[in-house]
Amino acid sequence: MTPEQSAWFADTFDALVENIGLAVLGKEHVVRLALTAMLAEGHLLLEDAPGTGKTSLAKAIAATVQGTHSRIQFTPDLLPSDVTGVTIYDQATRTFDFHEGPIFASVVLADEINRASPKTQSALLEVMEESRVTVDKVSHFVGRPFMVIATQNPIEQAGTYRLPEAQLDRFLIKTSLGYPDRDSMVRIFAGAAQRDRTSVLTARITTAGVAEMADLAAGVHTDGAVLDYVARLAEETRLDPQTALGVSVRGGLSLVRAAKVWAASQGRSYVIPDDIKLLAEPVLAHRIMLETEAEFAGVTAQQVLGRILAATDPPAARIG
Repeated sequence: MTPEQSAWFADTFDALVENIGLAVLGKEHVVRLALTAMLAEGHLLLEDAPGTGKTSLAKAIAATVQGTHSRIQFTPDLLPSDVTGVTIYDQATRTFDFHEGPIFASVVLADEINRASPKTQSALLEVMEESRVTVDKVSHFVGRPFMVIATQNPIEQAGTYRLPEAQLDRFLIKTSLGYPDRDSMVRIFAGAAQRDRTSVLTARITTAGVAEMADLAAGVHTDGAVLDYVARLAEETRLDPQTALGVSVRGGLSLVRAAKVWAASQGRSYVIPDDIKLLAEPVLAHRIMLETEAEFAGVTAQQVLGRILAATDPPAARIG
């Protein structure tokens, strides 16, 4: 990435954050994480209470990148074909036609994903990993950009199905919007007459431009010392006595990809250890499974990861 490309990337990233911030007030850091997930060609998991702006975030991102948006309300009776689409026989032409499901959009909001059955949840595994859907042995690509923003309600657990580890591992970032601060709430209440703040947003970039940014971010330099740092962190999560399952290779790759985007958003063409430290919790914490005794003791994955980060020295010099 040239200095000119780095400057363009950072300026464009800031413009996208600012535009989304017109609809999602007081949540700049979460917006930056969401855009990082999109440009790293990953997906976002939000664990939040109802009414915190999850739908507004998905719609604002789609409007900002001139993309399409769809919303799937996950319920226990939702079928895999309700998500991916279905092949229907056309008697007039005597051929089978594929009717796309709501998964075919630039930004897909999977609302309360843990309310659907495991069979329906598993319908998302292929499309989240490979950006394609296979129905009746025929593959259909969803295009670029493509991001799933899934939500979970952490309070109401009755009638829900816990996401399997294989699916959790496919979410690049897990975070929460949380409630806005008081000043932001006052601004939201002042605009109560406007039911949809995303309706006034104008696109700041095309979907082709988003793909170009993703390709540029993939070329950000990551020194061998930084890669070794990520590998050491991943190993420590597996060796920790309080973890039953540590960070996978996919998890380490996700951290590197996210760090590249974050570095580019800061106008740099290289990743530094501070990028890894800042993104470690949102990228890695949800991939760690704790031992039963640790869970009963009230230990959290965030605490384990924080302890590992404090005990693992970052690189002090480049190794090329």
